[in-house]
Amino acid sequence: MVLYIATMFVDDSTSSQNGRSYRRVLLRESFWEEGKVKHRTIANLSRCSEEEISAMKLALKHKGNLGEIGRLSTDLTLRQGPSVGAVFLLWAIARRIGIIDALGSSRQGKLALWQVIARLLNQGSRLSAVRLAETRPVCEILDLNEAFDEEDLYENLAWLDREQRGIEKRLLKARRGDRKPELFLYDVTSSYLEGEHNELAAFGYNRDRKRGKMQLVIGLLCDEEGWPVSAQVFEGNTQDPKTLASQIRKVADDFDCKAVTFVGDRGMIKSAEIQDLRDEDFFYITALTRPQIASRLKSGVFQKSLFDSKLAEVVADDIRYVLRRNPVRTEEIALVRRQKKDAIQHALATQNVYLEDHPRATVVVAERRMGDRIKKLGVDKWLSATCEGRSFHLEVDEEALAAESALDGCYCVRSNLPATAASAATIHARYKDLALVETAFRTCKTGLLEMRPVLVRTQQSTRGHVLVVMLAYLIAKYLREAWKNLGHTVEEGLQELDAFCAQEVVIDGGSGCCSIPVPRDLSQKLLDAAEVRLLQALPKRGIPIATKKKLASRRKQA
Repeated sequence: MVLYIATMFVDDSTSSQNGRSYRRVLLRESFWEEGKVKHRTIANLSRCSEEEISAMKLALKHKGNLGEIGRLSTDLTLRQGPSVGAVFLLWAIARRIGIIDALGSSRQGKLALWQVIARLLNQGSRLSAVRLAETRPVCEILDLNEAFDEEDLYENLAWLDREQRGIEKRLLKARRGDRKPELFLYDVTSSYLEGEHNELAAFGYNRDRKRGKMQLVIGLLCDEEGWPVSAQVFEGNTQDPKTLASQIRKVADDFDCKAVTFVGDRGMIKSAEIQDLRDEDFFYITALTRPQIASRLKSGVFQKSLFDSKLAEVVADDIRYVLRRNPVRTEEIALVRRQKKDAIQHALATQNVYLEDHPRATVVVAERRMGDRIKKLGVDKWLSATCEGRSFHLEVDEEALAAESALDGCYCVRSNLPATAASAATIHARYKDLALVETAFRTCKTGLLEMRPVLVRTQQSTRGHVLVVMLAYLIAKYLREAWKNLGHTVEEGLQELDAFCAQEVVIDGGSGCCSIPVPRDLSQKLLDAAEVRLLQALPKRGIPIATKKKLASRRKQA
């Protein structure tokens, strides 16, 4: 549906009721739609002062040439206003994809929305979010009537934790209506902590390869299109399969879904989890581990010849197995083996030179060092270093190497979905969709949103922080799709729009309004691609926002 905007105006009217007069002041715009003139309310200005209302009327009257206003009075001043472009864009997208409906219209809901917007603009602490609000029209766009500081935002994290289940349910409803997902993608990641005082911190399997660092475990549940619907934080020593039971209950009880399919990797959905899914009449798609593939080859469930670049399917005991060998992955694994062998060969040559130049060096020590190096690279099953006198040389066990490389690039997806519900190609494609969750993790952890450092300690604040990041990712995903043809990343687009400022109109040295100028070409392209149209003016509420921490007083004087 195309709207043709005619004009924006201030609707100032007075009505009488029971002998009392009531004034209503609205910022409205008129437009054509299907051959009819219609009106839409942009903002309620009734609480603005008379000076603010007059300033807005004056700005709209001369919006085509703001320079004309300067000739009306020597007491009128035009100055740079707050940065408005990025904040308004993110607010509009949050409203469009249902985040505002999910958070609600309470003060806490609006503070949570600001935390989501601030996460996209500046990935910092609650203190940095307040400082960011000092130069943005947060109260005007989000309709906040009171100032806030960092302590309010910390309390808001606890509110997000308490309300998370309701927020996620409303978000799913707002995005999809009555159309519930039939498939869920689920995966977990870990995020290491710089400190040691987070209440959920524990030592566990660290995917970030940060030795000696405590961590959190985070589970992300997405729909079939890769849109997150729920995020949950677990203690850092929680094993992956142990996180799945809570997700099954959430889908069955909170989202009230029936006969859905869970997709998880080979380390996620195991025997106990399969039974939990069956108890809810749910289906699953997962994969076999390498030892499981070898076991089924040995027992004759399927044959090695079935692993080819084309998909093959085997059905055994009501379980469907989809087999394939990825030739690209096969070459990659072989290349890594050759590189490891070359690295050990180089180390042996260096060691031989050292032993020759140092007659007093101990061969036993050198032999132990080379053995440890081979074992560390994981090639000790087929590669060894043999010492003759004071010289080492490599020996390759060809039979062991052939056995080791027999399943290179081979993988097997398994599912209990009936053939009438999904073909082998569909099951294979849905398992590969787990890459969408990996993309979300990269964006949330180390990409645009930078979930860490976490900078909070309590369980409630930690869970609230992760929920904020998840909601911010929904907006980032939407913008990435909207801007994919412009050649700009989400970060670059937001930086461009964050530089777009309003123009503050001040009359007689008092308060005024913020007139929004025409964006430059690149900013306009970004807005058009996202289908967002800026307002022409904003009321200036003048609500002071400041942090409680006075960082300047704590800095050493130069």
